[in-house]
Amino acid sequence: MSDCCNDKACEIEALRNRQSSTLKIVLGINAVMFIVELTAGLISGSVSLVSDSLDMLGDALVYGFSIYVVARGARMKVKAALFKGGIMAAFGFFALGQAAYKIVFPEVPVFEAIGAIGLLALAANSICLALLWRHRADDINMSSVWLCSRNDIIANISILFAAAGVWFTHTGWPDILVGLAIAALFLRSALFVLREAITELR
Repeated sequence: MSDCCNDKACEIEALRNRQSSTLKIVLGINAVMFIVELTAGLISGSVSLVSDSLDMLGDALVYGFSIYVVARGARMKVKAALFKGGIMAAFGFFALGQAAYKIVFPEVPVFEAIGAIGLLALAANSICLALLWRHRADDINMSSVWLCSRNDIIANISILFAAAGVWFTHTGWPDILVGLAIAALFLRSALFVLREAITELR
């Protein structure tokens, strides 16, 4: 009787099952956090929370698409990476737009809400990063998913700095600056993912 130690097809199927299970969990976490962060961001007037909530939505869509391609071929995974790079770029430009709006129509966001939801988002994304860690080098699909999760951690830490900055300065500028930084991070990562995918597509 064969087992996965000797049967490569079995090993591949087991890997796909593990990837799919992990992606379903992180998809659920991101979907819930999208609702929480968007609601808190709109109520508190925080551009950094709204931007991060849209990132959560983008991640949920990305994870859903990644689940679809787990059992597909290499070319489909490359196309998924292109799709994910496009989503990251779109949210980067959206975050730039939000920051520009707050510059023209300034308001002081509620720093308590930014800090509390920022901590909650950091905890949620830390769980996602831990779950995705062992899959980060499996293939281009899982590598790009892990990169998205790593960027989320950086964004969450930045949001905590924004909360402290708003509290200290009593202005919305720290929130705006973090929104700009998150946009720059999204656009840089999007460029990396798109470049890698295009290279493999050739």
